[in-house]
Amino acid sequence: MARPDLSAVRGLGPEVARALREAAPVVSVVGDLVLDGWWQGTTERMTREAPAPVVEVATRRYVPGGAANTAVNLAALGARVRLAGLVGDDEAGRRLTELLAGHGVDTSGVVRVRGLVTVAKNRVMVDDQVLIRLDDLGAVPAPPTALAQLAEAATAQATGADAELVCDYGTGALTGPVLDALVARPAAERPGLVVVDAHDLAPWARLRPDLVTPNAGEVAALVGLAVGDALPTDVRVERVADAADRVLAATGSQVVVVTLDHDGTMTLVREPVDAGASASAGADAPAGRAEARVRHRTWARRASERQASGAGDSFVAALTVGRAAGLPLTTSVDLAQAAADIVVQRFGTSVCSTDDLVVHLDRTGDLMLGVDELVRRLDDERAAGRTVVLTNGCFDVLHRGHTTYLTQAKQLGDVLVVALNDDASTRRLKGPGRPINDLADRAGVLSALSCVDYVTSFGTDTAVPLIRRLRPDLYAKGGDYTPQMLEETAAVVEGGGEVRILDYVSDHSTTGIVDRIRGATP
Repeated sequence: MARPDLSAVRGLGPEVARALREAAPVVSVVGDLVLDGWWQGTTERMTREAPAPVVEVATRRYVPGGAANTAVNLAALGARVRLAGLVGDDEAGRRLTELLAGHGVDTSGVVRVRGLVTVAKNRVMVDDQVLIRLDDLGAVPAPPTALAQLAEAATAQATGADAELVCDYGTGALTGPVLDALVARPAAERPGLVVVDAHDLAPWARLRPDLVTPNAGEVAALVGLAVGDALPTDVRVERVADAADRVLAATGSQVVVVTLDHDGTMTLVREPVDAGASASAGADAPAGRAEARVRHRTWARRASERQASGAGDSFVAALTVGRAAGLPLTTSVDLAQAAADIVVQRFGTSVCSTDDLVVHLDRTGDLMLGVDELVRRLDDERAAGRTVVLTNGCFDVLHRGHTTYLTQAKQLGDVLVVALNDDASTRRLKGPGRPINDLADRAGVLSALSCVDYVTSFGTDTAVPLIRRLRPDLYAKGGDYTPQMLEETAAVVEGGGEVRILDYVSDHSTTGIVDRIRGATP
């Protein structure tokens, strides 16, 4: 059966998650394997030997961790996963390989080493609070023969795969013979997509990966950049953007997706600018002779404090599956953000599955609110100190110009509200035959974008009545307007708000797309 063509997908919905499962790309994973333990107990007294509580352990739960968790996430999203890594010939190693096999992961590339201790991280919890973590790391490093076996297994597992994912947690097992073997293999044996998720990306620049996924701390260490989460979001984003040249050069990668924890992600891309290519190719184009750095933002759905673990594994797994199956880069990043948002809501080391994404993406329609409910929500947002940004339009046949514009609007404040012209007002504005997509479909696609917090609709020819109800702090419109041209300006100012004109995005219009489609129809 032929794989579905996902290259033209621009928005997220339940059908995208299902299509990824149908595509079932083959992904090879090589990385540091960990057995995660979650031990639950109770405590009512202190020990006499030391000022420490006595925990009576009631249950012990074990799950794959580290690169093993990434492999399980890949399998849960529909990928056919081949895994290469090291475990000891011990109880923890046997338990881990059995768990992986139970998730459908091919463990034929997992090398069992006599005398090596399988890395295990056991968390002791009382009342859902981690009291202590016991790490069994082993004092003896893997012998050269084991590293040579792992190098051979890694290259074998990657042969014929759609994608290769390296998960380097800094144990030192991957940056010697394994890295040498991956670099030295013939180009024909290299998968079409190579992704590296490493604590230290510098050694992996030799591999010339297609995509890397450092977090803020890893970027800071890599290029000497201060981007701690104590800084305001706009400062962190601006610093990463300003360092794009250095980050891309230091990683040797075509694409760098920087994860900023609760501030979402930022994507840095090498993109051609010669012959006008950058105006139409988008962020998925290969590098040309001249290079520009473009950015794509996602925004995380904030969660209450929990003992969650492995959200980064879910993120890189979803990103890799999306790209391996042919999803555009920006859509893949949004998908990965959705997977991470799901996992951080859970306790312990968790997995995001296709079914989880289907439910999550289907629920994004809940962002479509009536005006009365939206007013109540925005009152709560302002009470929490958040700035409300409003923009409006038809947003029929979503394209890159739209997503760029919405990303810019989100960056102005904390909460982005998109007001859609309903079908009747769209028809009055755009003429017969429009909208191409009805209100529910347009709202569903917009709701799936991580930069959009709420969606509503209005039926008037201008957004003035709606603005008077919502009283946005900022009202954003595209760069082909000026504040003086907008009928909405007076209503915004009356409500204490400010009008912001965004950068104009050329060569992108729904009308042009529709005309091209109709012109290509026999």
